[in-house]
Amino acid sequence: MTDLSSFPITGKWPAQHPERLQLYSLPTPNGVKVSIMLEETGLAYEPHLVSFETQDQMSPEFLTLNPNNKIPAILDPDGPGGKPLALFESGAILIYLAEKTGRFMPKDAAGRYETIQWVMFQMGGIGPMFGQLGFFNKFAGKAYEDKRPRDRYVAESKRLLGVLDKHLAGRAWIMGDDYTIADIASFPWIRNLIGFYEAGELVGFGDFKNVARVLEAFVARPAVVSGLNIPKRG
Repeated sequence: MTDLSSFPITGKWPAQHPERLQLYSLPTPNGVKVSIMLEETGLAYEPHLVSFETQDQMSPEFLTLNPNNKIPAILDPDGPGGKPLALFESGAILIYLAEKTGRFMPKDAAGRYETIQWVMFQMGGIGPMFGQLGFFNKFAGKAYEDKRPRDRYVAESKRLLGVLDKHLAGRAWIMGDDYTIADIASFPWIRNLIGFYEAGELVGFGDFKNVARVLEAFVARPAVVSGLNIPKRG
């Protein structure tokens, strides 16, 4: 039987099925990237809720897995060479799972790098910019009298949506006909922008017809429907 007891994180979140991949997460845009990917691939996994309300992400046990105190993180008992692998950063986890399963990543080198390019576009642009816009539109930042910070992130979010909208013209998915980790990385954030962050009107989302079309196809996928609610909140 697989033994994960040498990993301190299992002291706080015991593995009931240590032979399965362990997911430590919360259903945020970054968190659901990985749960959606796991649902899409059918890999056996065990989800553990990392509650921000109780600051689980700051606990000593969690910090042994991710010293950057962010979700998601995974512990794969069957990593490279059959040895356990601990991994954080959602983009890195998506690439790892794509390569582990041979799914949602083009087989040819050029297609692989282009896919990774769009994952990096999300990691470096869409995620940080949409997150800042959410802060200034919905959370504490909305009380700031000076709207210049908010407007800066509105403008950049619109620019990023425009880049993606132009790219998606005539395409079913970011990489063309094939659904990939580039879509799994990007569309949870777009969904969050117009849903939870309530910023659809602010960014003029109705102008981005291609993004809206592909988002609709994305949220209709059964694995996305289930993955958006994993781990279940307490």
